[in-house]
Amino acid sequence: MNRRSFLASASGAMAHPLLNSLISAPSGLLLAQQTSAKATFKSSFTAANHSLTIKPCTIEISPGVNIKTIAYNGQVPGPLLRLRHGVPVTIDVTNGTDNPEIVHWHGLTTDSLNDGAMEEGSPMIAPGGHLRYSLTPNPAGLRWYHTHTMAGSNLSVGAYTGQFGFLLVEGASDPNHYDQEVFLAVHHWEPSFVPMVETMQAQSANHPLTSGSDVGYKYATINQHRLGAGEPLRVKQGQKVLMRLLNASATENVVLALPGHTFRIIAMDGNPVPNPKEVEVVSLAAAERVDAIVEMKSPGVWVLGSTLEKSRLMGLGIVIEYAGKTGVPVWKDPQNTAWDYTQFANSTPAPTPDETFTLALMDLGPMKDAKFDTWAINGASWPDIEPLKVQRGKRYRLIFQNASGDQHPMHLHRHTFEVIAIGDKSISGLRKDVINVMPLDTVAVDFIADNPGDTLLHCHMQLHMDFGFMQLIRYTT
Repeated sequence: MNRRSFLASASGAMAHPLLNSLISAPSGLLLAQQTSAKATFKSSFTAANHSLTIKPCTIEISPGVNIKTIAYNGQVPGPLLRLRHGVPVTIDVTNGTDNPEIVHWHGLTTDSLNDGAMEEGSPMIAPGGHLRYSLTPNPAGLRWYHTHTMAGSNLSVGAYTGQFGFLLVEGASDPNHYDQEVFLAVHHWEPSFVPMVETMQAQSANHPLTSGSDVGYKYATINQHRLGAGEPLRVKQGQKVLMRLLNASATENVVLALPGHTFRIIAMDGNPVPNPKEVEVVSLAAAERVDAIVEMKSPGVWVLGSTLEKSRLMGLGIVIEYAGKTGVPVWKDPQNTAWDYTQFANSTPAPTPDETFTLALMDLGPMKDAKFDTWAINGASWPDIEPLKVQRGKRYRLIFQNASGDQHPMHLHRHTFEVIAIGDKSISGLRKDVINVMPLDTVAVDFIADNPGDTLLHCHMQLHMDFGFMQLIRYTT
């Protein structure tokens, strides 16, 4: 069953109390594995390690600017989940909205039922229902959780809402010394249709060249507040601050800078980079994470924010305030905004794969009078696209050939991949779960088929995912 057919049949299914309890059963008894309603009922008396409630809320992102949204436990971002590597946990999720929901545990090597993607077989959570997810956190590092529902043309649901939160899997002690740890998530608010290419290019940070409509935004925040609202990030001279950065935007990619400072990139998507390096800017495509150490050696009051002035005016930034310093926060444009994944990787080539899939990323334009473009992989769009077939234990290469004028942050569920080429430059050792493929560029990644079960591959921009940009990877043995 796909999302569309689920939504069409949901209202009838939820009228039956027993069926509703089965849909929202704990993950140990998820759908195909259930034995009885009695077992489902008994399990509800065992407290979960963590609990989340999806519900409507209103947040004040700056004085007088209130956003009505949907979030976890009434806060944006949702509660920080600190989990221990390899230690099983249960997380109860209650759906306090009027629509079916689901939570994806982004970056974890879960089984398909607990991953939180309906396309893989994970169950939706009925309105008013609950679901218990059972996870064994792996791998260690910065992950996150978020809704994986389809929004389509409804810009008030899905990733356009405040349904996101940090998930940190703690492993061995971090060898990188730091004095302060902060979690900073970028998000854009009050989305609207942008119907014309000229207007679209002016409003979108991605500078797309597509022919249909796009989504524009009125506001942007880091965590809950716009630039200048809320409390500043207070630091002391000489401190080393570990910034755990996340782009939780539905469709916008961002580039961040902190004038007078550099970012020492130590991890991407939660995985240590082979070649930590100091850079002037951090680029974050939708769903990407970066861990960076920033040494506080330029006393003053500064703006950590988008390199685009229009985005900072929308609110994309946060004030960094040194102890004993006051005044108007300072912004200076960085000298170099280029971003190059290869500088953080090894220059040696990766092993030869067992098999290679070449995937052409294509814009088919608006279909059937739709407001938005339809997206395709090798000319086929979800759900009318055949799965890629893999065998357990083999190494597979995915070559993304971007034939469109838009950026595509490609995400592979339930696996970590190794980036092995950007354009014509071969690299190795850079491990991620999202890679941004620039317009008309080619990127290659390798993954080991070591986690059997249906696995979703898609562009993480909500607009692209909803309009066809998905494909399953299916294990045959």
